[in-house]
Amino acid sequence: MTSAQVGMRRARVSTAITVELQGDGKYRVVVVEGGSRTTHTVTVEEEYHRKLTGGRIAPEELVRRSFEFLLEHEPKESILGSFGLPVIGRYFPAYEGEMRRRLGG
Repeated sequence: MTSAQVGMRRARVSTAITVELQGDGKYRVVVVEGGSRTTHTVTVEEEYHRKLTGGRIAPEELVRRSFEFLLEHEPKESILGSFGLPVIGRYFPAYEGEMRRRLGG
């Protein structure tokens, strides 16, 4: 499936992304879509948060928007179960620039 096809599929399916702080820069993310759910643990270092957002949004919001980005590129089942936010850029080199653009930075 091409990324355009994934994006079109996403437009037809309602998606809920819940982000909950677990402590010490760790977040639990639950993605509910199409009658199923996935759960992920994401780590966000303060320095990386500042690098992408300039402190304009909370880390939880950065995580939520990062999952929106990921879901535009792959199904929720393909997202790693546990990872540090910078890992996204290894799989999707446009991630950091796109996040800065979306966040007005």
